[in-house]
Amino acid sequence: MKVLVTGGAGYIGGHVVLGLKEKGYNVTVVDDLSKGYKTPFYGDKFIKANIQDTKKIKKIIRDNGIEAVFHFAAFIEAGESMKNPAKYFLNNSARTIEFLETIINEGVKFFIFSSTAALYGMPEKIPITEEQKLQPVNPYGESKLIVENVLKWFSSIYDFRYVSLRYFNAAGADEKLRCGERHKPESHLIPLAIQTAWKERDALYIYGTDYNTRDGTCIRDYIHVSDLADAHILALEYLLNNGRSDVFNLGNGKGFTVKEVVDVVKEVTGKDFPVIETNRRPGDPETLVASSDKIKKILGWNPKRTDLKWIVKTANEYYKYWKKIK
Repeated sequence: MKVLVTGGAGYIGGHVVLGLKEKGYNVTVVDDLSKGYKTPFYGDKFIKANIQDTKKIKKIIRDNGIEAVFHFAAFIEAGESMKNPAKYFLNNSARTIEFLETIINEGVKFFIFSSTAALYGMPEKIPITEEQKLQPVNPYGESKLIVENVLKWFSSIYDFRYVSLRYFNAAGADEKLRCGERHKPESHLIPLAIQTAWKERDALYIYGTDYNTRDGTCIRDYIHVSDLADAHILALEYLLNNGRSDVFNLGNGKGFTVKEVVDVVKEVTGKDFPVIETNRRPGDPETLVASSDKIKKILGWNPKRTDLKWIVKTANEYYKYWKKIK
């Protein structure tokens, strides 16, 4: 089967490309390289393009016989979205809606959407289920919610089905070091801590130590990026087997505090490093932990890399590898 992966040169998209190739899919990647990296690349074809280039997207779909699309081409920095909301609504919402119209008109019937736990905002209860109220607290989350709402309408009106996957905290790297996390700027805790351990940063900042948690710092649910990639392929297979359009959480169902993550990074790297405790950031929920019961039941997803030390170890090994070759 021939599939298109937008943003396939990025962190999560790159891991999904690896998984698709291992399953025998023919993979075309479209990425404008504003955030991603062309090398290393493991698809069948790479095309540098932006999803807003409708004429080019139409040609790509026709020339490559695209039957399904995985969509990762989005900006992901919640903090930046509070400073520049237009950037997020333009790219993540408006351009994605235009892109959806294009692929539907070209006969694509299956769509896997990269969504986010940011849709839940300040959750009403933990663990978070898909039925909970959607109440984003930043433009990033709102930009994804807009698309989820559009997908519901498009799926009810057109011959078109989708799966939306709401990620919690993707982390780690491919065990064979073919792909890993290289965001610029970096904003995720595990790579920030690893960079600090290896003296690329002077110190790691912890934002808020007065939350009602076991050590006063926020709790988050970390999912290995390769487990996350496996879920995307299961989502496509589900749609191909006449599954209805649906949404699923993707997390481990386990919560770790910021301080616990920092301790694990110190243990895995064997290095101590400065940690500076400072004030809370606006809009940071105290606890975000997923219920992934639905995706396990319906798609048969079974995460294999749930140990936090293993997640950090793969991230650290990839960091050392990338520093060596770049």
